[in-house]
Amino acid sequence: MKHIYVVEDHEAILLSVSRYLEMSGFQVSSFAKIRDAEAAIDLKCPDLLVQDIMMGDGDGLEFVRQLRLRYEFPVVFMTAKGTQEDRIRGFESGADDYVVKPFSPKELILRIEAIFRRMGTSSREHREETVWHKDGTSLVCDDLSHVMTIDGKDLGLTAAEWRVLRHLIANAGTLVTRDDILGSCFDYTYESYDRIVDTHIKNIRAKLGGQGNAWIETVRGYGYRFAGNLVR
Repeated sequence: MKHIYVVEDHEAILLSVSRYLEMSGFQVSSFAKIRDAEAAIDLKCPDLLVQDIMMGDGDGLEFVRQLRLRYEFPVVFMTAKGTQEDRIRGFESGADDYVVKPFSPKELILRIEAIFRRMGTSSREHREETVWHKDGTSLVCDDLSHVMTIDGKDLGLTAAEWRVLRHLIANAGTLVTRDDILGSCFDYTYESYDRIVDTHIKNIRAKLGGQGNAWIETVRGYGYRFAGNLVR
């Protein structure tokens, strides 16, 4: 049973979301304060975190940004802040998905199930370790452990970043459009939200280091291409 942490300071929302998740077969721990959630995470990581942004005792975006320095479990933001810029900031902080209030509890469940399905499908379908080379640098993709390393250093990818980079690697050398990335990596599409894909690519390139742009080429107006060379 997947264990989900829900962090929300509005009591009615916290209760309703937690109950719906439990009814859907998840184990749930609920927190009304960031500091309580942080203490719980330090003791045991959840399989997924559902995080409100505007909390009474802190900023949910900054909380997730700091978590990303230590942990890699997926994060779904649920918030009333729904502009494109708000979504971009959410993904830049390390979120895997973003649900805007008011929302249907069923929508949240579908988003969460899509994340777990993508993680599970990847580990079942791709179990071989592959090594890629580019300009004197080596990238190792281990599909079983969901770990990618660059010259031996773990990239620390989020679940969403893993799916995006893994999809680019699976189509190495060919153009992958933004729409294809949205549909293949997230099971849904955002209308007019191509920048969300760009944000994930930006984060991945930063983790790849100084040669991030060499590993992932931009095809202007269309999408991206993974430019590594397969070693084995």
